[in-house]
Amino acid sequence: MGTIRVREWTKERIEQIRDAESHSSHDSVIKSLLKDRKLAEYADDVVGDAPETITDSRANSADTAFDDLTVLGELSAVDSGVLFLWCPNCGTELAHLTVDTPLGLSVFETECQRCLTHLDRHAIVAIEIGYPLEQKLVDDSLQDDLRDCVVDYWDRTLDTATLGAADDDLNPARIVWQFDQYRREFAWEWPVDVPVVGCTAGATYRNTATDEYLEIIEPVSEHRNAMDSFKIRRYSGDPETGTSETDILDRTAITEHIVNRRLLIEARPDSPSLTESEEPTP
Repeated sequence: MGTIRVREWTKERIEQIRDAESHSSHDSVIKSLLKDRKLAEYADDVVGDAPETITDSRANSADTAFDDLTVLGELSAVDSGVLFLWCPNCGTELAHLTVDTPLGLSVFETECQRCLTHLDRHAIVAIEIGYPLEQKLVDDSLQDDLRDCVVDYWDRTLDTATLGAADDDLNPARIVWQFDQYRREFAWEWPVDVPVVGCTAGATYRNTATDEYLEIIEPVSEHRNAMDSFKIRRYSGDPETGTSETDILDRTAITEHIVNRRLLIEARPDSPSLTESEEPTP
């Protein structure tokens, strides 16, 4: 077999590898290097043939109700670099932005100039280029999409919240109170199949964990920056036929019910549809 001549520097490097990796000879080192090179080429081929990975922008909408329509609080990337921000309360465009990826908007607040609602990233809807905005405006369905997008975001955010979190932005008690404030201001008719994000005097809720019905009578506290406690009637069965007892549902219990996604608003067949923000008239 012929001899391969190598430069002194190459020989020194081979010897260093031999000693460091405990090879028995120079030949063993070279065979090992050739094997590593083949493995590297194979890995490159596998990577080249692999399917395209999901981009951050596509990941944004993996669990959301809409494509290209996302609440600002969970938007991390934008394909086109252009965002249109909309108010879900009155359906007005707030601003359009040119942004970089990844999106760094951990704090963002503004006021809608039409309805004067103060909005933060938990209640601003970001529309991307791919959303059929003009068609939705023609069909008069944009407002419904904005509402459904926010309701879906609130529902999923509370579903993943952790009781006892220390960070204000992740603290369920803080999030529940904030979502409840928006809910009251927006005066939306809450979907009967989505657990509620707050309680309103005059409404009845079914606890899906116990099948109890909770009729909210009146608040018994007035907290400016936290959920109120309520006086309630608790029914063990159908409120139309069952017996009830009066009780106090404190704000801690309300927060726990809401975070655990237990309460559904009860649609009474013998009464007009009640929006979750309506208060009873004296």
